[in-house]
Amino acid sequence: MGGGAADYNADGHTDLYVTNLGPNVLYENKGDGTFSKVSTPDSDNSWSTSAAFCDIDLDGDLDLYVANYVEFDLKNPKVCFVGNSKDRLYCDPRKFDGISDRLYLNSGDAKDWRFIDKTEAFGLQNITGKELGVVFGDYDQDGDPDLYLANDMTPNALFRNDGDRFVERGLASGTSLNDEGGIEAGMGVDMADINGDGLQDIFVTNFQWESNTLYKNIGNGFFVDATVTSGIHKISMPYLGFGTLFLDSDIDGDLDIFVANGHVYDNVKSIDHASDYAQRNQLLLNSGDGIFREVIDFNTGELFVTRGLASCDYDNDGYPDVGLSNNGGPGQLLRNNSNRDNNWIGVKLIGCVDNTDGIGATVTVVYGNNSLRRELRTGASYLSGHDLRLQFGLEEVAQVDTIKVEWPSGNTQSLVHPMINSYVEITQRKRP
Repeated sequence: MGGGAADYNADGHTDLYVTNLGPNVLYENKGDGTFSKVSTPDSDNSWSTSAAFCDIDLDGDLDLYVANYVEFDLKNPKVCFVGNSKDRLYCDPRKFDGISDRLYLNSGDAKDWRFIDKTEAFGLQNITGKELGVVFGDYDQDGDPDLYLANDMTPNALFRNDGDRFVERGLASGTSLNDEGGIEAGMGVDMADINGDGLQDIFVTNFQWESNTLYKNIGNGFFVDATVTSGIHKISMPYLGFGTLFLDSDIDGDLDIFVANGHVYDNVKSIDHASDYAQRNQLLLNSGDGIFREVIDFNTGELFVTRGLASCDYDNDGYPDVGLSNNGGPGQLLRNNSNRDNNWIGVKLIGCVDNTDGIGATVTVVYGNNSLRRELRTGASYLSGHDLRLQFGLEEVAQVDTIKVEWPSGNTQSLVHPMINSYVEITQRKRP
């Protein structure tokens, strides 16, 4: 299905967690080009989807959240049809019971690294929302990672991290339903500050003719549905979205949105003549005033049924590239060939007190009276993992004054006048 990538055992090598319809697998990176399978506590036959590493309890090591979907019997699968016809159709999630997600805390024991199931201890044992997307982010600005889940035909969920447990705030915050009070078929999700106000906003991809949904964070724990006012409603209606990410595709300093599209019914033409199984993916440019516009010709060529979407700067030119996984088709790597001559700076974090990847840290790039702020996270999108470097578009700015890092543990440090148009490595200072 999907998975995540991070250095869970603090040895400096990126490990892999793979989700399946069946036992999930954790692969430890041995540092010599090989991986070894590690025993995990969730080796059952659940249908797992997305996974995210995060230091949930802020003890310096990476914990793991695994989203689960529905109960599915491979030996006796349900069969559904188009209306009263004999044409088969995938059964929608309402035909199945949901299953509980799992939260695993890292033991932090250098001699015996392992994950311990703490789902019930953190109040998450009753989550059966048919989860597909998971993302961590500090939406309430209290210094710890909160949890958002994109759910398929059940209300989405936002969990506030209260230190020793999670408290569900989806309905109260305005992020469970759309602005009409409707439940949508949540697929992919990402969280970021799209308007420079320092607050984390949320974007969710949904089923065709539902539109994708943008929840704008207005502070004090509340969001408003900005899907219509942002222009996203109209341009997303004809598509069925899966993977999605905020990324600064044109290196102008604000975050754009990439959406991977593709229908779930291979015979959709017999149901809806206006729909296609293979659909074009979308790049939505942030105009800087709260409006997104679609770039129609950003990627021409054959259409695929796209599902997973990951961001990476594989050629280290500062412009984010994307990797796509296609259902029944080849994987794709799309190189960002933006012609704009904008400046940029990238940041790679190396934790010493906190996790080695710096996941959960906040990085602020300051130039003059302006600043750009990003949170480093794994998860997000749909069943995908991402480049653990942060990129900041500077447009014509020729010098950065300071890079400020707020580590998950609360430690802060700064780097003055870093070199632009390059990746800067910042290693966390050890405590005295």
